[in-house]
Amino acid sequence: MILNRNKIQKLSNTAIAAIVITSSAWVSGCASLKPGSTMLVASPAVESRTNPLSEEERKNWHHLDLLRDTVPGMSVDRAYTDIIKKKKGKPVIVAVIDSGIDLNHEDLNDILWVNSGESAGTGNDDDGNGFVDDIHGYNFLGESYNEQLEFTRILRLGIGDEDYQAQAKAKLDEKMTEVTQTISQIQPMLSALEEADMAVQKELGKEEYTLEDLKGIEASGQLSMQVGFLSQMLSRADDLNEVKESLSGAYDYYSDQLKYNLNVEFDGRDVVGDDPYDYDDQDYGNGNPIHRVTDESHGTHVAGIIAANRNNELGIKGVAHNAQIMSVRAVPNGDEYDKDIALAIRYAVDNGAKVINASFGKSFSPNADWVYDALKYAADKDVLFVHAAGNDALDLDNPENTNFPNDHKYDNGNEFTNNVITVGAIGSQYGARMVAPFSNYGAKNVDVFAPGAQIYSTMPEDDYTYQSGTSMAAPAVAGLAALIRSYYPKLTAEQVKKIIMESGISPEVKVGVGGDLSALYSLNEISKSGKIANVYNALVLANQVSKGKVNL
Repeated sequence: MILNRNKIQKLSNTAIAAIVITSSAWVSGCASLKPGSTMLVASPAVESRTNPLSEEERKNWHHLDLLRDTVPGMSVDRAYTDIIKKKKGKPVIVAVIDSGIDLNHEDLNDILWVNSGESAGTGNDDDGNGFVDDIHGYNFLGESYNEQLEFTRILRLGIGDEDYQAQAKAKLDEKMTEVTQTISQIQPMLSALEEADMAVQKELGKEEYTLEDLKGIEASGQLSMQVGFLSQMLSRADDLNEVKESLSGAYDYYSDQLKYNLNVEFDGRDVVGDDPYDYDDQDYGNGNPIHRVTDESHGTHVAGIIAANRNNELGIKGVAHNAQIMSVRAVPNGDEYDKDIALAIRYAVDNGAKVINASFGKSFSPNADWVYDALKYAADKDVLFVHAAGNDALDLDNPENTNFPNDHKYDNGNEFTNNVITVGAIGSQYGARMVAPFSNYGAKNVDVFAPGAQIYSTMPEDDYTYQSGTSMAAPAVAGLAALIRSYYPKLTAEQVKKIIMESGISPEVKVGVGGDLSALYSLNEISKSGKIANVYNALVLANQVSKGKVNL
């Protein structure tokens, strides 16, 4: 399942802590990059940010820096100005296993991987890699898009034993209750919003109004309640149209879940022509991994976070300026198939990817071993796999909270492979609310946190917007990994993973999880590293490791 979570309520930007730079024991020195000898370290001193983020800061907060900008971003801009500057690095292929990507987007079309051995439109496998016309990647979904969740498919197809199907049925019933209740709440809220809006327009004598206008209304009875309702909505968004669009989008999202994801009678795979539960049936898909509909936006948003063109003065800037995006379409609007993911990983590895971004996940995986084997294959070929932790606000150390794929096979956190890094999400508000309320966590099974709430990035048809989810945090780390591998290509995937985890910022604050502030935790209680990924620090540490000054 695609792992983004768009929230109606915006995150606030108060309670920002100051940080200081303290000396580390590492000595600088590198032929290509010359980072300083100091690391960015969080300070216990806390000062609340009194001014809200500007529009430009909101769009770029994940690239900002705690010391200079009082925002818990990844210090991307600081790394470029202070360390990277105009230094050239080696191109690095980053495979985005996701929904289709808008390959014609103004901010992405210049940073796509190109299979030089393949000729477009010939209908032949020109380079002999087993895939026809794969110019920018491959499409394992054919023309399909909507899909069931895996537990729905398990029930439709009778997969597994009686106990496995009982677990699937319990999950389906739980999800159906959640979705139907949510829909029943959204519809009356939309109606009440429209009714209140019309009443206030009539009272004020104008169609558009502000929160200040509402404060000036002297009302009683029904109008008073409507003014209070609208005031609450406007305190969370720039205007009512934004609220209406969010609610309408949520209604459509949950309605589609009933129509496709949770519908036991639906079969979204019939147009592909394969048996998705037969691993040997591999003659399917095509070489066109572009998005099929405008709503298929997830892969485009993820790709922009990683590597949107930093030099074209358009839209946004990605984390990595030397990344080449390989589009591997394997994640539908529903749960991905294990076969597609296993083959997608192997495709990416065999065609030169050094980093794979995986912003997807699911709670049932009947053929998980296919994916586990593919992850080991990637490890053997020195490829880093960056995985989103998931958006269920769950502790992944609890074996009941299953999440696939993973690197531990539920062996008490013992990893069977060393090339997977699992990423949780934070928002721009430094302090107790910093961990995104939707983000999964786990002291054993979530490696690091990164910005993932209200991230501005590319959308189909040359558009841009905000999206939230661990889906947005993972590509921030994938971009960081690409930067390290660009400037220090001799470092292994395992070393890159350790550098990202060891070099992050360790905040001197305790945080809530799942939006609950009744209990607070340090980051090392809810993640393996206890840190927020940081580009500046990672390049400093990568320099030292590459020179043999530091052993990991």
